[in-house]
Amino acid sequence: MILQDTYEIKKADIIPVEVSVPGSKSITNRALLIAALANGKSVLKGVLFSDDSRHFLQALQDLGFVVEIDEPHAVVSIEGKGGRVPKTKASVDVGSAGTAARFLTAYLGLCEGEYHMNSSEQMKKRPMEELLQALQDLGAEVTYKEASGHFPFVIGNSGVNRHEVTIDVEKSSQFLSALLISSVLFQKEFRIHVKGHHGMAYVEMTVAMMKQFGVEVQRPASDTFVIAEHTAYQAREYQIEPDVSAASYFYAMCPVVGVPAKVCHVHWESLQGDTSFLHVLEQMGCRTEEEPDGIRMYPPTEGFLGGVFDFSAFSDQALTLAAIACFASETVEITGIGHIRYQECDRFAAILTNLKAMGIACEQLDENRIVIHPGKPHGCKIKTFEDHRVAMAFAIPGLVTDGIVIENPSCCRKTFENYFEILDTLCK
Repeated sequence: MILQDTYEIKKADIIPVEVSVPGSKSITNRALLIAALANGKSVLKGVLFSDDSRHFLQALQDLGFVVEIDEPHAVVSIEGKGGRVPKTKASVDVGSAGTAARFLTAYLGLCEGEYHMNSSEQMKKRPMEELLQALQDLGAEVTYKEASGHFPFVIGNSGVNRHEVTIDVEKSSQFLSALLISSVLFQKEFRIHVKGHHGMAYVEMTVAMMKQFGVEVQRPASDTFVIAEHTAYQAREYQIEPDVSAASYFYAMCPVVGVPAKVCHVHWESLQGDTSFLHVLEQMGCRTEEEPDGIRMYPPTEGFLGGVFDFSAFSDQALTLAAIACFASETVEITGIGHIRYQECDRFAAILTNLKAMGIACEQLDENRIVIHPGKPHGCKIKTFEDHRVAMAFAIPGLVTDGIVIENPSCCRKTFENYFEILDTLCK
């Protein structure tokens, strides 16, 4: 793990990239809660161990679940209680984990009990109000300890009084995923109406995983989700996919450094919407081949092209494209990203700040769009704003630019704690 305050990327010849990445954060944290809600013991393999997942695991233990952890083999076993929380009174700390924050809040907000929900200072600033309001509409009682609509708070439910709710997902699709995962707590048919549309690839992942554990979600309309009465998750053995979000940084190196890149066990049929980022790189001139053990990408042969790209469905990779866009031969416009202001940091501002620090011309066109012009970056200190994705994305220009220094590289503990170690192994 990187322990120093800064990390200087060493400009060097990069060998062809062939790496393995940790398990998917999105799938890991969904699987943890679904396993806790299931009937019986589930065995999860390929689990991501990071700050986020460790907070989620600790939270389940604090709620009284029996959790067996084998970190060297990336295996977790959870004894599910069919929706019941073992403890009716507990304190939970979600840290900076957005999935743990939203998923556990929905779960506990639909259960009888008194649950004290705490978080990091970073998570206190992130949106929660829309989810909390929906839970209150369903009978939850919420007492805020500090700012209304934000962590920390006390939550519980003395009796669900409705079986239909509307949720606004413009700030986070995790609000909808949270309600969907915990919908098995309703004994009658439960209907969710949705306002907004961003991040729906992550919702499709949620729906697919629910089906894998035995719960079918009906879609009578594009903005309506229905879960039948008396549904229940079934415990099972479950293999977690590698994290395509993490894989994307290595694919992004391909056009910048000019070497092929392959991430093992990443395939097109992945549940993860971030595979769309690979299609963006294809549109910009890269070529891909799916091999039995992963997708291999080849650099452009006729230049790295620009264009206009909608990232609303896989917005975690907006930072990645922004970090390498200056190497394109034409301007790059990234659209559909207004909501990234509300993630681990204001990622819209992080993009503008760091591109300008590297000497790259860029402009915000409106609240949802940014344009980046071709240019040659120069050395500078990258401000990470304690956001793991800022650190990982803006390390890539440093592979071909002297003097790129990443501040607070240890923020990558959130999802990919040995990212910089792997980067070092690729440099001659």
